Amino acid sequence: MIPEISIGPLTLQTFGLMFAFAFIVGGVIAHRRFEELGKPGDWAYESVFAALIGGIIGARLYWLIENIDSSDGFFSTLFSGSGLTWYGGAIGGALGVLLWAKWRDYLNLKLADVAAPALAAGYAIGRIGCQLSGDGDYGKPWDGPWAMGYPDGVVPTPPGVEVHPTPVYETLVMGLGAFILWRLRDRFRFGILFAIYLMYAGTERFLVEFLRTNDHVLIGLTEAQLFSLAMIAVGLLWILTVKKREGTLARPAGQQILP
Repeated sequence: MIPEISIGPLTLQTFGLMFAFAFIVGGVIAHRRFEELGKPGDWAYESVFAALIGGIIGARLYWLIENIDSSDGFFSTLFSGSGLTWYGGAIGGALGVLLWAKWRDYLNLKLADVAAPALAAGYAIGRIGCQLSGDGDYGKPWDGPWAMGYPDGVVPTPPGVEVHPTPVYETLVMGLGAFILWRLRDRFRFGILFAIYLMYAGTERFLVEFLRTNDHVLIGLTEAQLFSLAMIAVGLLWILTVKKREGTLARPAGQQILP
């Protein structure tokens, strides 16, 4: 594990580096797609910045709500400098982008499709940060051929204990997902690509949770699995609705990409 990298007097957290890199890669993908759609490429970096700010605020607020009964007190916890939750980050980031899109008058299904491969790629890179830092996102104890321990991680495994390296699994699956979504970007009616992303990402997270150690909250499922089921349901309903209304998911022949 490499939780930190020291460069002279400067110490960098590997999770933070991968977090930043994830946003950069997402921005590059969105930049390319915006240009293909005839929009300014710089919109990518505006939207990514909006997602970053909204995500940080959302992740922090969600964590504070979950820990409102902390013995340290709400306000001391508010300014403690720790505590971020992925679900809050996803919601806050989405709201940030929606506000940006409203400002740019580009609140439409094309924007959702722009986001799909960028989100998948960003998630894949983010999990590299989890792997490098050993932040506790690894799986259950296992003695399989590629099991590994995280004794030097931010959240270390007990001495001699090896587990499923679930961050590696997620990086591989979501990296593949980003590639597939990018290749499919011009094949479907606008909005369908994002619906596919919701189903793919939701299924990936739902399945990997069976290998992780998160607490069950309802009917034997974790909070992440419930969130994942909601993503899958929304994506599936979206696709079925378009299929019923239009008769096909394919982009009509001759349909212009440019607005």
